[in-house]
Amino acid sequence: MTDAASVTGAGSAPAGLELLEQAIIRILPPDVRPCAGRGRELTCEVPADRVLEIATVFRDHEDLKFEMCMDVCGVDYLEHGRAEWKTEDATSSGFSRGVARGRARAAEASMPAAGRRFAVVYHLLSISRNQRVRLKVFCPDNSQPMVDSVTGIWAAADWFEREAFDLFGILFRGHPDLRRLLTDYGFIGHPFRKDFPLTGNVEVRYDPEKGRVVYQPVSIEPRILVPKVIRHDNRYDPALTNAAAAAGNPGGKASG
Repeated sequence: MTDAASVTGAGSAPAGLELLEQAIIRILPPDVRPCAGRGRELTCEVPADRVLEIATVFRDHEDLKFEMCMDVCGVDYLEHGRAEWKTEDATSSGFSRGVARGRARAAEASMPAAGRRFAVVYHLLSISRNQRVRLKVFCPDNSQPMVDSVTGIWAAADWFEREAFDLFGILFRGHPDLRRLLTDYGFIGHPFRKDFPLTGNVEVRYDPEKGRVVYQPVSIEPRILVPKVIRHDNRYDPALTNAAAAAGNPGGKASG
């Protein structure tokens, strides 16, 4: 929950974000609490067994009125806090690390806790109130992630849920037509999962002898794209910079 002073300042009228936060706290159960992110939008973590109930409240309650579901996306937290990807800050050696360094090594090497690997995030829009909010639902089962479909509440979620199923393997209970949407027919696996190889497992090519497209094992060699060499730039070498300055001003006196 955000601090009121940090959002509006002491003594000022509540801003739209704080009013929405107060409404969510007043209307929803105590286990659903909003948290403001960097984009100044609220995110509420919703229990998986109550997603339909909570979603209906967000759509129908007079003080919320989130009539539209703008997007549904999946998240895989398998490598969260342990992968070596660029972050906002770089290390002194020139590398960027997205690693939670304060954890114990055993914790870093372990899998996510039960029910905390896969999440579904719903991006909602209130047209009448011109507000946005996110709902995050963690799938209780890491091996077979599944949540209830919200297509009966927001029809626009239909293809969004199919996309999350296709790319992450998240099942949506009660979806009217849960089929793959983006990958090819007969595709095996889910390409946005963190344990799916970046190069994939198979590649396709046209075989002129067979007169059709054929599948074959991928021939791309895996590459690590994290830079291993930090090159020195001579343009900023202090010795060369000072030499150039001395050549332009042999007496070492400042020009008047």
